[in-house]
Amino acid sequence: MAAEGTEDLSGNGEMENSAEELSDSEVTVAPIAETSLAAEDAGDTAMEGVETTAPYMPAAEGEEEDEGEVPADFERLWKAAHDNPQEFSSWTDLLQYCEQEGHMTSSRRSLNAFLERYPLCYGYWKKFADMERRAGNNVKAEEVCAQGLKAIPLSVDLWIHYINLLLGTLNMNLLESTQRIRSVFEEAVEAAGMEWHSDRLWDLYAEWEKEQGNLKAMTVVYDRALKMPTQLYRGHFDKLKTHINSNPPLDILSEEEYQSLRAEYKQSQAQGEGSNPTEEEEERPPGEEPTDNDDGKDSEEAIQKMQELLVAGREKIFQENEAEVRKRWTFEDAIKRPYFHVKPLDKAQLKGWHAYLDWEMQESKGAHDAPPPPPPPAAPAPEAATEDGEAESKGEVEENQQPEQDTPKAAVEKVSNHKRVLVLFERCLIACALYEEFWLKYVHYLEQHGVEEARGAFKRACEIHLPSKHTIHIQWATFEERQGNGVEAQRILEVLERATPGLAVVRLRRVGLERRLGHLELAETLLTEAVEQSKENRQLHSFYSIKLARLLHKLGKNAARARTVLQDAITLSPENSKLHLNLLELEVSGDPRANGPGVQQCISRALEAPLSPRTKILFSQRGLQFAEDFGTTIQRSQGLPHCRSQTLVPYLSSTRSAAVR
Repeated sequence: MAAEGTEDLSGNGEMENSAEELSDSEVTVAPIAETSLAAEDAGDTAMEGVETTAPYMPAAEGEEEDEGEVPADFERLWKAAHDNPQEFSSWTDLLQYCEQEGHMTSSRRSLNAFLERYPLCYGYWKKFADMERRAGNNVKAEEVCAQGLKAIPLSVDLWIHYINLLLGTLNMNLLESTQRIRSVFEEAVEAAGMEWHSDRLWDLYAEWEKEQGNLKAMTVVYDRALKMPTQLYRGHFDKLKTHINSNPPLDILSEEEYQSLRAEYKQSQAQGEGSNPTEEEEERPPGEEPTDNDDGKDSEEAIQKMQELLVAGREKIFQENEAEVRKRWTFEDAIKRPYFHVKPLDKAQLKGWHAYLDWEMQESKGAHDAPPPPPPPAAPAPEAATEDGEAESKGEVEENQQPEQDTPKAAVEKVSNHKRVLVLFERCLIACALYEEFWLKYVHYLEQHGVEEARGAFKRACEIHLPSKHTIHIQWATFEERQGNGVEAQRILEVLERATPGLAVVRLRRVGLERRLGHLELAETLLTEAVEQSKENRQLHSFYSIKLARLLHKLGKNAARARTVLQDAITLSPENSKLHLNLLELEVSGDPRANGPGVQQCISRALEAPLSPRTKILFSQRGLQFAEDFGTTIQRSQGLPHCRSQTLVPYLSSTRSAAVR
């Protein structure tokens, strides 16, 4: 078979690349650092939020031959990889060691674990399938490829590898094998046919149909490829022209298209002859219609003319596609690393992806929101004839029919533009899989088209690629809460907190969620746990104590407990002015007559605490103001706060002197 641009599977599928070679080229992982990242799959399922399942697992236990004990260093390397799963070199060391030892069970175990963590490493899916094929497990090899394509449906290389695997293992003399290959080709072009580098896949499909002797199907394949803005778009047109000029139209076109082309040819011939009849027409008896050739075949001249008409029609499509390619060429040329890699992308690459996505979305939106064409001139006339009820009714029918005529074409164009945006996002999220900003951008776009699509993107991002990134998890929980799915929002935040223990923003999100769901007791419990668990960190302990006191006071209407929480926190952190201020606010917000002693006690505690002089002046002034506004005796109005403030006179004097100077 002519497999242009495909991998060589001779030698029963021997692996061509070692683990070391793949680690620097095909097999790559996104960056890990949180701070740098924050600044930083087939068919319809692949394009609309595909759920990537766990990698292929071996068959039931007992089917494999006993290979004996695992290699000596396996457990050590396995532990190193699992203790630090974000360290890619640990995984490559493990995988290379298993490959050298040739231990199938260990290799399967390692590859399953690795691909569950890094499913976008298409090179290792290929190695996994080749390993199974060399062992004679052709069915398992197919399962591995199929599972890999669920994880990364835009991988043209993996689709070609899968197709070549099937071609090398199926009995192509059977009709069902041919049907299966054609079905896989259709899945491949549906999932990855709009990818910028999908030219090899289209060429492989067309050449395979040619080998089957199905020239009509070959024409259809190239016609579809001709509408795809890809890197080597011109090559499809050149090959299609060669195909058209090398075969009679009857052999490469469907019956319907052939008859249409033949009619067009006859019409052009008639127009070219004009009013000058040929000798045959002059000799034809009156009333006798012209007949076709008795043998039903076209003359060489007719074939040539029809071929020219075919090429001319395709050239118009080619020119339209070329215009689309030119629009995208600058963006595509700026993409230097379209694959998944361990190293972070530079700012220029990130900026380029953002610009490309924004442009494609705007291009799609422009096509969707284009104003409808103006009504035909004849449309207003029936409306104006209001005196004639029949004419008015006819006008209404015409108005109702007009949108229906344009709807199918507009709907197809809308779907096509939407899919282009989806494909570009999926391409971007291969190179930028661990950059939260791109996932959030994708979700924002999908949410405009459907809740389930957006949920699928959140699920892929959080459960596969970004299991410990809090921003996108919080956004997911907010999304689910907005959809009325509070239980799922709770689950998301709980999983996130287990992955990132001690992160205050996550605990506060959980508290806020429970409060909005009406679970005040659970919200209080979460804050109480946080207060107890943070005593080693005095600043964090004070932060949680203030949050708990506010909840108890404002929502729980339990000022006594709130006061106790703040007083306990002050005992642990007397130098924290925010604790004193919140306690003062609590006392002042109560009944002035009943809380007078509490206010004075709060002021006294603050003035004795190791606070800055400026802060103590503030407390002294607040205490004096409270006494003057609500004090019941003159002694209270001019008592404790005034006396305490005398200790701050030196500081006040120096401050005033500095102000005068």
